[in-house]
Amino acid sequence: MRAPSQIAYDLPFPDISKPNPLLDLADHRQFPPSKVSPFASRVVVRNDPSLFAADASDAKDGSKQEREEGEEEDEVPEKENGDNDHAPILPLSRRELDKLHRFPLITRRVTQQTGKGKIHRRGVLVVVGNGDGLVGYGEAKHDDATRATNRAFAMAVRNMDYVDRFEGRTTWTEMSSKLGATRIILRPRPVGFGLHCNPNIHQVLKAAGIKDISAKVWGSRNPLNVIKLLFRMLHAGNAPLAMGNGIGGPGRKLDKGSGVRGKQEIELERGRKLLNLRTQ
Repeated sequence: MRAPSQIAYDLPFPDISKPNPLLDLADHRQFPPSKVSPFASRVVVRNDPSLFAADASDAKDGSKQEREEGEEEDEVPEKENGDNDHAPILPLSRRELDKLHRFPLITRRVTQQTGKGKIHRRGVLVVVGNGDGLVGYGEAKHDDATRATNRAFAMAVRNMDYVDRFEGRTTWTEMSSKLGATRIILRPRPVGFGLHCNPNIHQVLKAAGIKDISAKVWGSRNPLNVIKLLFRMLHAGNAPLAMGNGIGGPGRKLDKGSGVRGKQEIELERGRKLLNLRTQ
């Protein structure tokens, strides 16, 4: 007489290409396109066909209401004035976007000279930040100023990066950098000092959450150069000063310089750990 284990080994393997009435119990539901996803989807649940059938009418109404509320929160603001372009896909919800600081610092008229004449558009630079270390800026051009502002805002949200701050209010060390004919010096200040700086620098630091600092702009005070140079000083990850392009050519001006010096870099330079001496 053979052992039960031997009998189990002699059984043929199941043919998974044929449907099995016991293992293939399944139920499905078709979801139409919505504001969140423009595609229809089909959800299949196996071995639990009562998942969809047990939904009561009140549960359906509640889930429908919750789904509509979630769609409203995650809905991306559509463009105005009949813009037929696709709405920008941003990594934040509608509620998070409403909480951001939004400063359109530069609005100018730009002209492109072509063979058939001049093309006039509006150029906008927008600074965006959450007031707690995240800040970014974006530039856009369009025939309509409102559409250019919306595009610049979307670009600024995508370009937001973290700024390392001392005690969440100022920079760790004094910093100085130069872009073209513009030179900026940033100096950390004690608690309650405030922001004593250029108006454009004031808006950028306010969006970044820096509260106590003094800044001096030497040379050219072109707002575009001032803002770009300040972001090069605040954002880390830039190439070292005067670094070439890797094939013997000179580096671009916007790629030069390093980001803000943080706690880890200062500890490595001094060879000792920094401790917080504030009791409150």
